[in-house]
Amino acid sequence: MPLSQAGHRTGPAIMLIVGFANSGKTQLMTRLIEVLSLRGLRVGAVKHHGHNAPSAVRPDFEPEFKMDQPGKDTWKYRQAGAKAAVISSRFGIGMVRDVDHDHEIAELTYLMPDMDIVLAEGYKRSDHPKIEVFRPENGKPPACRYNRNLIAVVSDTPLDWDVPQFGTDAADALADFILHHLKLTASAPAGAARTQTD
Repeated sequence: MPLSQAGHRTGPAIMLIVGFANSGKTQLMTRLIEVLSLRGLRVGAVKHHGHNAPSAVRPDFEPEFKMDQPGKDTWKYRQAGAKAAVISSRFGIGMVRDVDHDHEIAELTYLMPDMDIVLAEGYKRSDHPKIEVFRPENGKPPACRYNRNLIAVVSDTPLDWDVPQFGTDAADALADFILHHLKLTASAPAGAARTQTD
């Protein structure tokens, strides 16, 4: 079942960070989250584990990731048959629930309606703007070079792609590019210092 009914509504902008394993996606994601947050944007993040999904060949396949550890209370609730388990504190909320399909990124943004932007690591086949992180030394071909939604590539190797290229250390310039592409406005200038509030 969907997490929320599909419908016409405004929500956070979506940007996908794609590429094969060990290309540097997570490193880029964390840097972009830091840079965009410093500029005053509320940033949500999603990690897609589509490759861990059950298949017709192995319908009993267990996903590799677990949000809770065996023996913990929420794990016990799930083992007892709860279809959803939530842990809440004054610092945060975590939830695990059963679903009947691999959710698209647009469905997941309903969980974060107050974010300005949601960065998602993965979803190569999704119909949203994407930036590929490409490392030729991995020996793997590009994941999305000819995808019509590819808007930029991040690589330290000069590439002859038909999209803008950024180096792996150019997170500030890439953040500018993302904000411009998604027509978002930052409330703090580039390079703004983090301030602590009580």
